[in-house]
Amino acid sequence: MSAQLIDGKAIAQKVREEVAAQVAKRSAAGKRQPTLATVLVGDRPDSAAYVASKGKACAELGMGSISQHLPADATQEQVESLVRQLNADPKVSGILVQLPMPAHINEERVLALISIEKDVDGFSPLNIGRLAQKGREPLFVPCTPYGCIYLLEQAGVKIEGANAVVLGRSNIVGMPAALLLISRNATVTVCHSRTRDMAAVVRQADILIAAIGKTEMVRGDWIKPGAAVIDVGINSVPDATKKSGHRLVGDVNFEEAKEVAGFITPVPGGVGPMTIAMLMKNTLRAAEIQEP
Repeated sequence: MSAQLIDGKAIAQKVREEVAAQVAKRSAAGKRQPTLATVLVGDRPDSAAYVASKGKACAELGMGSISQHLPADATQEQVESLVRQLNADPKVSGILVQLPMPAHINEERVLALISIEKDVDGFSPLNIGRLAQKGREPLFVPCTPYGCIYLLEQAGVKIEGANAVVLGRSNIVGMPAALLLISRNATVTVCHSRTRDMAAVVRQADILIAAIGKTEMVRGDWIKPGAAVIDVGINSVPDATKKSGHRLVGDVNFEEAKEVAGFITPVPGGVGPMTIAMLMKNTLRAAEIQEP
């Protein structure tokens, strides 16, 4: 293996320890406990698991959490009313609406309601707009792309002047990741389902962020020798050797890519742990904005 492994678990743990220390410092100064409110609509098991993991992380770091669960048939008005209540509650530092919501709910309207000072997911049009504009800073950056950039920086990868390729243009990962790379003076190409000869584009990348949702699509011969590869993909494949009968792999063929890349994140244990760590960091920042 020629690539240096970027250990997301270890880096995320360091972020969590730093957040916990700041939370304890705030508590000692008599300030309000940073508190994350989550809104879950419906009964998707994966969404419920994500919400539970966020509550667990808050407890481990000395932060508060409030879990609001509405039934799958909740109306648009009920969801919007709940968000307004949380906006007005001074005990709530940050609000996270778990996506996806049931099809009858207009997610865009719900997300737009979240106060910009409590938008710890970074999905408010105001925060994304600030991210897209030169010379302006968002209050919060979406957690997964924030984690991707943090991993690159902690690994010592030079972003300024690099050719970067982002696979995927989702609002949650691809587009914010591209904007973050541009803000750090990388030259960025965003690939998607209409990109011609994607492999040739990827071969030009000094930095690759793969978030396209296709199992091991990026092969080793797509990778520029020495490139930094951040794999956001989480895909389940059958594996009879595992108790569960399956294992998780990324959007990059790890076994091939690790022989060519200079740096690479594993799946699992790469980007995944960073998402909740950066959410905790954002929730602390929200508390500091509201009560310096």
